Amino acid sequence: MAAPFIFLLLAIMQIGYVYFANFALDGAVSNGARLIRTGQAQLHGFDAAKFKEELCKGLVGPLSCGKLMLDVRSYDNFSAAAAGLTPPLDSDGKMNNNVAFDPGSPEQVVIVRAFYPLEIGSLFPSAYGLGSMGNMADGDRMLVSTAAFRNEPYL
Repeated sequence: MAAPFIFLLLAIMQIGYVYFANFALDGAVSNGARLIRTGQAQLHGFDAAKFKEELCKGLVGPLSCGKLMLDVRSYDNFSAAAAGLTPPLDSDGKMNNNVAFDPGSPEQVVIVRAFYPLEIGSLFPSAYGLGSMGNMADGDRMLVSTAAFRNEPYL
């Protein structure tokens, strides 16, 4: 009776760990995207490295800045933005390194995406047909957080 209970408890803890990490990433992306939306990043001449540095100030918990990848792209409208996004993983489940940094200008649509490969130990062995929480080729979990907005008319 204890073994299934312990297995269930560990599974709940693993799921909680992944959700906590994803919420932490969402918070950092939300705060970082505000720098672009209000024009602060553009007016202060942020490049990709400086924007990542500022966004990393909001990372908490199990996340570290070293593994974080950011993709910032601007578009003329939301339709173009929806058509122009590429998936973060290729068909083999490996990280797609097609990222850019273009915070746009006033009143442009901007998509800020953050990708984080979270290392997770699997409590669900595939031998039992339960699969894994990992969605990458190496068994890690790719966390993705996205902010889509229209830049304010700063100037």
